[in-house]
Amino acid sequence: MEITVLIFLTSGLFLGWSLGANDAANVFGTAVASRMIQFTTAAIICSIFLILGAVISGAGAAHGLGALGKLNALPGAFMAAFSAALTVYWMTKMGLPVSTTQAIVGAIIGWNLFSGSITDTTALTKILGTWVACPILGAIFGALIYKLVMVTLNKSRIHLLRLDGYTRLGLILAGAFGSYSLGANNIGNVMGVFVSSSPFSDFSIAGLFTMTSIQQLFLLGAIAIGVGVFTYSKRVMMTVGDGILPLTPVGAWVVVISHSIVLFLFSSITLEHFLASNGLPTIPLIPVSSSQAVVGAVIGIGLLKGGKGIKWGVLGNIASGWVTTPIIASIVCFVMLFFLQNVFNQVVYHEVRYVLSEPVLEHLEKSGVSVSVLTPLKDREVVGGMPFRDAVREVQPRLPGELEEKILDAAEIYPMSIDMYRKIEKIDTEFLSTIQIEALEALSGRKFDHKWQLYDALSSKTSAWRKLEKNKLNKPFNQHLNEQLEYIYSLFHQMDRNSIAR
Repeated sequence: MEITVLIFLTSGLFLGWSLGANDAANVFGTAVASRMIQFTTAAIICSIFLILGAVISGAGAAHGLGALGKLNALPGAFMAAFSAALTVYWMTKMGLPVSTTQAIVGAIIGWNLFSGSITDTTALTKILGTWVACPILGAIFGALIYKLVMVTLNKSRIHLLRLDGYTRLGLILAGAFGSYSLGANNIGNVMGVFVSSSPFSDFSIAGLFTMTSIQQLFLLGAIAIGVGVFTYSKRVMMTVGDGILPLTPVGAWVVVISHSIVLFLFSSITLEHFLASNGLPTIPLIPVSSSQAVVGAVIGIGLLKGGKGIKWGVLGNIASGWVTTPIIASIVCFVMLFFLQNVFNQVVYHEVRYVLSEPVLEHLEKSGVSVSVLTPLKDREVVGGMPFRDAVREVQPRLPGELEEKILDAAEIYPMSIDMYRKIEKIDTEFLSTIQIEALEALSGRKFDHKWQLYDALSSKTSAWRKLEKNKLNKPFNQHLNEQLEYIYSLFHQMDRNSIAR
């Protein structure tokens, strides 16, 4: 295990600590502030289920590299995670609930600006849209569920002592589920950038089960989250649970349930498949802010009561934190990348090159792209996504965004060498099927210069690597397959630009 890898891992641990210090408020803040559950009890339950969620269910989310940016150097990934963690820490110190996802998005955009990489505006627009929709949905669910619960309680006339017991149990169960989901959904933000360079090796425990290298990595990050819960989360819990609107115990339970429903809507592949199969509009599977969902649910209950108890000053501070978090993280990342590269002589990004060679033009033509206007750029190698995009726009100024993205993806030089002997221990056998791994083994020794070349080779071996026709019904399958492909591309990527496809 290289010492440099361990040093770079510290930023992931710092980000995990920051997440635990801040986002724990989203699942137990209302329960602690309403004095239904003691802080120590909440911290123990939250930490245990955070770790379980991260280790058991965190792998799938972490393999999706995301469309916003592709951090291709470990020092750059370190600085992006460190910048996000530092931003979340500042907001936590101020007692403001912010989202780790917001901070990571800002840091990735900062890295894109520094490296000259392209930020996918379509993906960014979807993410920004969820930041608006998330608190609104939280408010709607909070108001509806609170109204339904209060009507039910008034009709049932449950004794106060029994109601108190039910509420405490409900808060514990809802908090445990919320903590598990938080760990599963956010461990990818904390340690996902380090998956391809995990320093751990798989090992078996008493022959009962195998602890993969990725699970060990996530366990390390989850422990850091748990430490953050214990050491620094109480202040944010009080802001969420009592700072915006004083809540009754029942109101606290409603907030936790509403928050969980919102997260489920934006993260359930099963729900998306159900909607698509019935011809209904699907909800984008995008990581959303649990902080925004909780705050929205609290506001929904407050508005249902007439809005008199809402502390609008506190709410304004929280909203300003939502706006400034990604901006601060982006600026901090950009500035610190400059120092890391020029003062400490670290490679914070690897140059990405593009070329419209004859094989690339043939591939584009087969996929329906008219390549006649692109011939002036034939065999011209361009460094950087933004310069290449500008070159394409010079010869074809009004190219639709979808076609422009297709050209960029096809022309990117991304050399890969399928060396199964050296990478066999790194392959996640839970993320890839046996058939998919066998197809990879059949390509052992082959080299590829473009991602689409490897995809074509894999899809010709088995349908398990083949995308289905584009429609709503097949969307979940194709999304999962794209995550698997990006995982494979990263695993076999070679920094040597002189590789030749065969």
